[in-house]
Amino acid sequence: MKTVKQLLQTKGGAVFAVAPGDSVLAAIRVMAEKGIGALVVLEDGRLAGMVSERDYARKVILLGRSSQDTPVRDIMTARVITVQSSQSVEDCMALMTQHRIRHLPVVDAGKLAGVLSIGDLIKEVIADREETIRQLESYIHS
Repeated sequence: MKTVKQLLQTKGGAVFAVAPGDSVLAAIRVMAEKGIGALVVLEDGRLAGMVSERDYARKVILLGRSSQDTPVRDIMTARVITVQSSQSVEDCMALMTQHRIRHLPVVDAGKLAGVLSIGDLIKEVIADREETIRQLESYIHS
């Protein structure tokens, strides 16, 4: 199974972000344009939090707040679970399951290296299992 670094090399390290002072509406627009469910929140180039569609639904819509007038800092998750590029895909899956999260920022030496989603990890697990099956079938038929 791959490490986070290997997975990011395959996936690419593109990260979409907003600032804490940006409006929630601006964040939702970025998510819609990029077809993603969460954004990192960067302040002075450093990871300050994460904001997701779930945050929007629970902390804006259900509370009757204005998307235009509410800053991201008011709804973001500030205590973010992160991983390092040396960790395994299994480590990431365990963290996501344990903490019931869908996105993991990858931070190395204090610098954001990328973001992994649950979809990225599931895709990798499936590819790994398919390769194992191919190898076993090859062994059986030889």
